[in-house]
Amino acid sequence: QKMEAIGRLAGGIAHDFNNLLTVINGYSELLLKAAGSEHPWFEKIAQIKRAGERASALTSQLLAFSRKQIVQPKPLNLNHVLHDMEKILKRLIGEDIELLILYDKNLGTIKADPTQIEQVILNLIINARDAMLKGGKLTIELKNQFINANLAREYAGISKGWYVKMSVSDTGIGMDQETIKHIFEPFFSTKEKGKGTGLGLSTVYGIVKQNGGYIQVYSEVNHGTVFHVYFPIVDAKEMSSASHEIHQKNLTGTETILVVEDEESVKDFIITTLEELGYHVFYASNLSEAEKLFKMQQSKIDLILTDVIMPGGSGGDLSTKLREIKPDAKIIFMSGYTGESIARHGILPEHTQFIQKPFSTEDLAIKIREVLSK
Repeated sequence: QKMEAIGRLAGGIAHDFNNLLTVINGYSELLLKAAGSEHPWFEKIAQIKRAGERASALTSQLLAFSRKQIVQPKPLNLNHVLHDMEKILKRLIGEDIELLILYDKNLGTIKADPTQIEQVILNLIINARDAMLKGGKLTIELKNQFINANLAREYAGISKGWYVKMSVSDTGIGMDQETIKHIFEPFFSTKEKGKGTGLGLSTVYGIVKQNGGYIQVYSEVNHGTVFHVYFPIVDAKEMSSASHEIHQKNLTGTETILVVEDEESVKDFIITTLEELGYHVFYASNLSEAEKLFKMQQSKIDLILTDVIMPGGSGGDLSTKLREIKPDAKIIFMSGYTGESIARHGILPEHTQFIQKPFSTEDLAIKIREVLSK
């Protein structure tokens, strides 16, 4: 219940944050392209973009424990993920803690959002580091493990089958059983006031569950703690997607797009991006404007790009009206709200094309080509 309550709160603020980040990240990306690497302000603009991306990651972390993030899962080998993160992890834990990573050359492939998996690893590593104030040893071990029917019953919520097991163990102060009961609750922290948010392990829990996995913890006071995280193994060959093919194609176009967005700054950024990609653009700031414009220009409009929740109605309401006029109208919905808020309002039809704010210019270009090519 606590997690649901905080998730609802996060959903409310996420819309505003993500609209702002769409503008900040989007314009910084356009500025970088326009300036070129020789421009004296190139690195300063790049820093703005990196800061915006970090802010997006923070918003994702806040939403992750409620298990309502819009995720972009792809085939992942945790060997590669950890290898790429190894230098960062060593800097993060400091010189007085020994880091040992045990890889498995035959490790299976999982399907997950890379940003989420990095969040899991970072949060577990930070948790282990903070438990070893006088130094110690931190071990990460990867292996394949089969969960049989008996274990699946014991590990509530998962199915039998093959999993990638990631174990993160430390030689720190450990936890008592009472603490272990509460560690996955949002805002529960054993750290001093101001030293931790209490969101780290609840974030880990939400991500693991969202990806069909399971997490266990064992701990002994003054001996250390180990977290075992299980992610289901998938067949990498079955996971090739059309989006990879889209990446290889030209992302420009000459079609006409109707943009429906009530936030002026977001609308301006989207129009700028679409025009640079070669599209013709009509725009409206509310549902009635959009409906009138569509009735007048329906023969010219190839695609509608609309915000989900706006004053006076929803993108779902608009799609219903527009498809009464043109049943095969192609529509992409966009929103800074969480998936939970959208589902709770019941405002999107099934099999909807959706893009989560904040998105990059490339994300938007790929999504548009994907929908127009169908």
